Amino acid sequence: MSDQPTAAYEGRELAVIDAFVHLSDTLVDDYDVIEFLTYLAEQCCDLSVADEAAVMLAAPSGHLHAVASSSERSRMLELFELQNQDGPCLDAYRSGVVVASGNLEAEPQRWPIFIPQALKVGYRAVHSVPLKLRNEVIGALNLLRLGVGTFPDADARLVGALSDIATVGVLQERNLARSISAASGLQTALTSRIRIEQAKGVLGERWAVPLDEAFEHLRRYARRRGLRLTEVAEGVVRRTISIPAPDE
Repeated sequence: MSDQPTAAYEGRELAVIDAFVHLSDTLVDDYDVIEFLTYLAEQCCDLSVADEAAVMLAAPSGHLHAVASSSERSRMLELFELQNQDGPCLDAYRSGVVVASGNLEAEPQRWPIFIPQALKVGYRAVHSVPLKLRNEVIGALNLLRLGVGTFPDADARLVGALSDIATVGVLQERNLARSISAASGLQTALTSRIRIEQAKGVLGERWAVPLDEAFEHLRRYARRRGLRLTEVAEGVVRRTISIPAPDE
Protein backbone atom coordinates (compact mmCIF):
# COMPACT_ATOMS: atom_id res chain seq x y z
CA MET A 1 0.00 0.00 0.00
CA SER A 2 1.39 3.39 -0.99
CA ASP A 3 2.35 5.94 1.65
CA GLN A 4 1.72 8.83 -0.76
CA PRO A 5 -1.81 9.70 0.53
CA THR A 6 -0.55 9.73 4.11
CA ALA A 7 2.44 11.89 3.16
CA ALA A 8 0.21 14.30 1.26
CA TYR A 9 -2.15 14.58 4.23
CA GLU A 10 0.71 15.19 6.63
CA GLY A 11 2.18 17.79 4.29
CA ARG A 12 -1.10 19.70 4.14
CA GLU A 13 -1.53 19.41 7.88
CA LEU A 14 1.88 20.97 8.43
CA ALA A 15 1.06 23.74 5.95
CA VAL A 16 -2.17 24.52 7.82
CA ILE A 17 -0.29 24.63 11.13
CA ASP A 18 2.34 26.94 9.63
CA ALA A 19 -0.38 29.28 8.36
CA PHE A 20 -2.04 29.51 11.77
CA VAL A 21 1.30 30.04 13.52
CA HIS A 22 2.19 32.84 11.11
CA LEU A 23 -1.17 34.55 11.53
CA SER A 24 -1.13 34.06 15.30
CA ASP A 25 2.27 35.73 15.56
CA THR A 26 0.59 39.02 14.68
CA LEU A 27 -1.24 38.94 17.98
CA VAL A 28 2.02 39.69 19.76
CA ASP A 29 4.40 41.05 17.12
CA ASP A 30 4.48 44.30 15.18
CA TYR A 31 3.63 43.68 11.53
CA ASP A 32 2.62 45.16 8.19
CA VAL A 33 -1.17 44.90 7.73
CA ILE A 34 -1.06 44.77 3.92
CA GLU A 35 1.62 42.09 3.87
CA PHE A 36 -0.35 40.18 6.51
CA LEU A 37 -3.60 40.26 4.52
CA THR A 38 -1.78 39.37 1.29
CA TYR A 39 -0.43 36.34 3.12
CA LEU A 40 -3.97 35.48 4.23
CA ALA A 41 -5.21 35.63 0.62
CA GLU A 42 -2.35 33.49 -0.66
CA GLN A 43 -2.69 30.88 2.08
CA CYS A 44 -6.41 30.53 1.44
CA CYS A 45 -5.54 29.70 -2.17
CA ASP A 46 -2.78 27.27 -1.20
CA LEU A 47 -4.84 25.44 1.42
CA SER A 48 -8.28 25.34 -0.21
CA VAL A 49 -9.89 24.90 -3.61
CA ALA A 50 -9.78 28.66 -4.19
CA ASP A 51 -7.68 29.72 -7.19
CA GLU A 52 -7.40 33.40 -6.29
CA ALA A 53 -8.46 35.65 -3.43
CA ALA A 54 -8.80 39.27 -2.39
CA VAL A 55 -9.50 41.15 0.84
CA MET A 56 -11.62 44.24 1.46
CA LEU A 57 -11.52 46.40 4.59
CA ALA A 58 -13.87 49.14 5.73
CA ALA A 59 -12.75 52.77 5.81
CA PRO A 60 -13.81 55.23 8.54
CA SER A 61 -16.79 56.12 6.36
CA GLY A 62 -17.87 52.48 6.34
CA HIS A 63 -17.12 52.07 2.63
CA LEU A 64 -15.09 49.05 1.60
CA HIS A 65 -11.68 49.27 -0.06
CA ALA A 66 -9.64 46.57 -1.80
CA VAL A 67 -6.46 46.25 0.30
CA ALA A 68 -4.87 42.89 -0.55
CA SER A 69 -5.06 40.13 -3.15
CA SER A 70 -3.32 37.04 -4.43
CA SER A 71 -3.22 38.43 -7.99
CA GLU A 72 -3.77 41.60 -9.98
CA ARG A 73 -6.77 40.01 -11.71
CA SER A 74 -8.58 39.37 -8.42
CA ARG A 75 -7.74 42.88 -7.20
CA MET A 76 -9.18 44.44 -10.35
CA LEU A 77 -12.39 42.41 -9.98
CA GLU A 78 -12.73 43.66 -6.39
CA LEU A 79 -12.32 47.23 -7.58
CA PHE A 80 -14.99 46.60 -10.22
CA GLU A 81 -17.30 45.17 -7.54
CA LEU A 82 -16.77 48.20 -5.32
CA GLN A 83 -17.24 50.68 -8.13
CA ASN A 84 -20.55 49.12 -9.13
CA GLN A 85 -21.70 48.21 -5.59
CA ASP A 86 -22.73 44.74 -6.70
CA GLY A 87 -21.20 41.40 -5.73
CA PRO A 88 -20.72 38.66 -3.14
CA CYS A 89 -18.00 40.37 -1.11
CA LEU A 90 -20.26 43.36 -0.50
CA ASP A 91 -23.11 41.08 0.50
CA ALA A 92 -20.88 39.17 2.93
CA TYR A 93 -19.76 42.43 4.52
CA ARG A 94 -23.28 43.84 4.79
CA SER A 95 -24.91 40.65 6.09
CA GLY A 96 -22.07 39.35 8.26
CA VAL A 97 -22.53 35.81 6.89
CA VAL A 98 -20.81 33.71 4.24
CA VAL A 99 -22.11 34.34 0.71
CA ALA A 100 -21.33 31.78 -1.99
CA SER A 101 -22.16 30.61 -5.49
CA GLY A 102 -20.87 27.36 -6.94
CA ASN A 103 -21.87 28.35 -10.48
CA LEU A 104 -22.06 32.05 -11.31
CA GLU A 105 -23.25 31.38 -14.85
CA ALA A 106 -26.31 29.56 -13.54
CA GLU A 107 -27.64 32.53 -11.55
CA PRO A 108 -26.96 35.70 -13.61
CA GLN A 109 -29.61 37.77 -11.83
CA ARG A 110 -28.08 37.35 -8.39
CA TRP A 111 -25.37 39.94 -9.12
CA PRO A 112 -26.30 41.27 -12.57
CA ILE A 113 -23.30 43.59 -12.87
CA PHE A 114 -20.65 41.54 -11.07
CA ILE A 115 -21.30 38.13 -12.65
CA PRO A 116 -20.75 39.07 -16.34
CA GLN A 117 -17.44 40.70 -15.41
CA ALA A 118 -16.35 37.76 -13.25
CA LEU A 119 -17.13 35.34 -16.07
CA LYS A 120 -15.35 37.57 -18.56
CA VAL A 121 -12.07 37.44 -16.62
CA GLY A 122 -12.31 33.71 -15.98
CA TYR A 123 -14.02 33.13 -12.64
CA ARG A 124 -16.85 30.61 -12.34
CA ALA A 125 -17.55 30.36 -8.60
CA VAL A 126 -17.14 32.48 -5.46
CA HIS A 127 -17.05 32.05 -1.69
CA SER A 128 -17.06 35.30 0.32
CA VAL A 129 -16.35 35.31 4.06
CA PRO A 130 -16.98 38.30 6.36
CA LEU A 131 -14.07 39.48 8.51
CA LYS A 132 -16.01 39.61 11.74
CA LEU A 133 -15.41 39.82 15.49
CA ARG A 134 -18.57 39.41 17.54
CA ASN A 135 -21.04 41.87 15.98
CA GLU A 136 -18.46 44.07 14.25
CA VAL A 137 -17.70 43.36 10.58
CA ILE A 138 -14.52 45.07 9.38
CA GLY A 139 -14.32 43.69 5.85
CA ALA A 140 -14.61 40.56 3.73
CA LEU A 141 -12.46 37.88 2.10
CA ASN A 142 -13.42 36.94 -1.46
CA LEU A 143 -12.33 33.49 -2.68
CA LEU A 144 -12.60 32.86 -6.40
CA ARG A 145 -12.58 29.67 -8.47
CA LEU A 146 -11.81 29.23 -12.16
CA GLY A 147 -14.07 26.18 -12.31
CA VAL A 148 -17.58 25.57 -11.03
CA GLY A 149 -18.21 23.93 -7.68
CA THR A 150 -19.03 24.82 -4.10
CA PHE A 151 -16.40 24.84 -1.38
CA PRO A 152 -15.98 21.51 0.41
CA ASP A 153 -17.10 21.77 4.03
CA ALA A 154 -13.56 21.22 5.34
CA ASP A 155 -12.18 23.99 3.13
CA ALA A 156 -15.00 26.35 4.10
CA ARG A 157 -14.31 25.77 7.79
CA LEU A 158 -10.59 26.25 7.30
CA VAL A 159 -10.84 29.58 5.46
CA GLY A 160 -13.41 30.69 8.02
CA ALA A 161 -10.97 29.99 10.82
CA LEU A 162 -8.13 31.74 8.98
CA SER A 163 -10.31 34.80 8.41
CA ASP A 164 -11.32 34.84 12.08
CA ILE A 165 -7.76 34.89 13.35
CA ALA A 166 -6.83 37.47 10.71
CA THR A 167 -9.65 39.72 11.93
CA VAL A 168 -8.38 39.50 15.49
CA GLY A 169 -4.87 40.23 14.22
CA VAL A 170 -5.98 43.37 12.38
CA LEU A 171 -7.91 44.65 15.38
CA GLN A 172 -5.07 43.84 17.76
CA GLU A 173 -2.57 45.68 15.58
CA ARG A 174 -4.81 48.73 15.70
CA ASN A 175 -5.21 48.47 19.49
CA LEU A 176 -8.94 48.13 18.94
CA ALA A 177 -9.63 44.84 20.66
CA ARG A 178 -11.24 46.60 23.65
CA SER A 179 -13.32 49.24 21.94
CA ILE A 180 -13.95 47.39 18.65
CA SER A 181 -13.90 50.77 16.93
CA ALA A 182 -12.68 49.03 13.80
CA ALA A 183 -13.51 51.50 11.04
CA SER A 184 -11.57 54.44 12.48
CA GLY A 185 -8.56 52.23 13.09
CA LEU A 186 -8.18 50.99 9.53
CA GLN A 187 -7.25 54.24 7.82
CA THR A 188 -3.55 53.43 8.07
CA ALA A 189 -4.05 50.17 6.18
CA LEU A 190 -5.94 51.96 3.42
CA THR A 191 -3.27 54.63 3.14
CA SER A 192 -0.61 51.92 2.99
CA ARG A 193 -2.46 50.21 0.14
CA ILE A 194 -2.34 53.41 -1.90
CA ARG A 195 1.43 53.70 -1.38
CA ILE A 196 1.95 50.09 -2.42
CA GLU A 197 -0.10 50.56 -5.60
CA GLN A 198 1.96 53.64 -6.42
CA ALA A 199 5.20 51.72 -5.87
CA LYS A 200 3.95 48.84 -8.05
CA GLY A 201 3.20 51.32 -10.80
CA VAL A 202 6.62 52.93 -10.52
CA LEU A 203 8.45 49.60 -10.69
CA GLY A 204 6.19 48.16 -13.37
CA GLU A 205 6.79 51.13 -15.63
CA ARG A 206 10.50 51.31 -14.84
CA TRP A 207 11.13 47.64 -15.56
CA ALA A 208 8.34 47.10 -18.14
CA VAL A 209 6.93 44.15 -16.16
CA PRO A 210 3.37 43.20 -15.11
CA LEU A 211 2.13 44.64 -11.82
CA ASP A 212 1.99 41.17 -10.21
CA GLU A 213 5.70 40.75 -10.92
CA ALA A 214 6.52 44.24 -9.67
CA PHE A 215 4.68 43.49 -6.43
CA GLU A 216 6.59 40.23 -5.91
CA HIS A 217 9.92 42.03 -6.31
CA LEU A 218 8.74 44.67 -3.85
CA ARG A 219 7.84 42.01 -1.28
CA ARG A 220 11.04 40.05 -1.84
CA TYR A 221 13.17 43.14 -1.30
CA ALA A 222 11.32 43.96 1.93
CA ARG A 223 11.62 40.42 3.30
CA ARG A 224 15.31 40.05 2.52
CA ARG A 225 16.10 43.27 4.35
CA GLY A 226 13.67 42.80 7.22
CA LEU A 227 11.70 45.91 6.29
CA ARG A 228 7.97 46.56 6.25
CA LEU A 229 6.36 46.30 2.83
CA THR A 230 4.78 49.72 3.34
CA GLU A 231 8.13 51.21 4.31
CA VAL A 232 9.76 49.93 1.12
CA ALA A 233 6.84 51.17 -1.00
CA GLU A 234 7.17 54.60 0.57
CA GLY A 235 10.88 54.60 -0.22
CA VAL A 236 10.29 53.64 -3.85
CA VAL A 237 7.72 56.39 -4.34
CA ARG A 238 9.92 59.00 -2.64
CA ARG A 239 13.01 57.64 -4.42
CA THR A 240 14.88 57.04 -1.17
CA ILE A 241 15.06 53.29 -1.85
CA SER A 242 16.39 51.87 -5.10
CA ILE A 243 15.43 48.28 -5.81
CA PRO A 244 17.72 46.49 -8.30
CA ALA A 245 16.07 45.51 -11.56
CA PRO A 246 15.01 41.82 -11.83
CA ASP A 247 17.87 40.98 -14.20
CA GLU A 248 20.58 42.65 -12.10
